[in-house]
Amino acid sequence: MALTIFMSLISHLHAQDTGLKMLNTGDDSRGWEAVGRLDLDGRGFCTGALIAEDLVLTAAHCVYDKQSGERFAPSQIEFLAGWRNGRASAYRQVRRIVTPDSYTFDAAATPERVRDDIALLELYQPIRNTTVVPFVTAQRPRGGDQIAVVSYAHNRAEAPSLQELCNVITRQQGVLIMSCDVDYGSSGAPVFSFANGEPQIVSVVSAMAEVEGNDVSLGTDLELIAALKDDLARGRGFDQPGPPRANRITIGKSTNALSERSGTGAKFIRLGE
Repeated sequence: MALTIFMSLISHLHAQDTGLKMLNTGDDSRGWEAVGRLDLDGRGFCTGALIAEDLVLTAAHCVYDKQSGERFAPSQIEFLAGWRNGRASAYRQVRRIVTPDSYTFDAAATPERVRDDIALLELYQPIRNTTVVPFVTAQRPRGGDQIAVVSYAHNRAEAPSLQELCNVITRQQGVLIMSCDVDYGSSGAPVFSFANGEPQIVSVVSAMAEVEGNDVSLGTDLELIAALKDDLARGRGFDQPGPPRANRITIGKSTNALSERSGTGAKFIRLGE
């Protein structure tokens, strides 16, 4: 079943959006260091965010190789916290991966699949760095709420970008439909609310979409985080049995080409078809 979304406020909301701000300098990126790039075995990348010293939140489809449909081994994924212009605030490899039991990578594009497109990655070693402070998660926003997204993308792979003002257009069947600007590599990017004066993650970017000629983005529901944490506490997850290996093979390569070839970034879905 294809996703069908009816919206009358798209044009109005898009008119209010601001452009992307590149976080190229230390001053620009201060406070956002817990957002990082997930390098996927040299075959692409996604965006992830630290929500505990040893937990990264991202989209479930990011941990799968689109070409083979196989899940990446944890040893093939590295989290580069605050990656900016060839350097990261911290480098960590992944030890375990958990996704919802209800998530199927090759399933049809339905609201349920987008809603469940969430993953927790347990790091092999926690990040204890005063400049990399994990974000807290919060309740889902309501239609019309202002939000922000920090993400990497195929044409901005070496530093994150901040869209300071975009909107929740509506919420349907557990899926947030947002006016935020995303692109390949933005999958898994944290969606922030500032309702309490501090950035809190309220969703994760799952896909790009198009409705009546307007570009929108789709966000996941965070209600499954508690269950995923329970899975980790019970010892579940696709894990790495031995010590981590060095896995920085994408540094110095063309990340644009890697992202475009792998297709592991955000997916295009045309809604209403």
